[in-house]
Amino acid sequence: QVQLMESGGGLVQAGGSLRLSCAASGSMWSVNSMGWYRQAPGKQRELVATITSGGTTNYADAVKGRLTISRGNAKNTVSLQMNNLKPEDTAVYYCNAYVRTWSFETFDAWGQGTLVTVSS
Repeated sequence: QVQLMESGGGLVQAGGSLRLSCAASGSMWSVNSMGWYRQAPGKQRELVATITSGGTTNYADAVKGRLTISRGNAKNTVSLQMNNLKPEDTAVYYCNAYVRTWSFETFDAWGQGTLVTVSS
């Protein structure tokens, strides 16, 4: 069983910064791509940013230049540095990892989510 543990959410004023972190643990062969998604009240979950095991990144247009995704040296951790936050960034942020098991099955693992609230 694979678990993703997120941390770092909270309340911040517009223009402020937060850093989200996520660590994958459990029985797995490898963690391939990792990423962050978010879901605002009344809206569908959307991609924020992803990063492959090789370091290739992809960002939603709405966050380019303000949010930066990075992987840890252990490759099973991912962080999201969020700068110049806007009220429209308010959402529950979910960590995602594309995991390969010891039997070489692959699946998407999800964290429980961490709330980010940006006040105007």
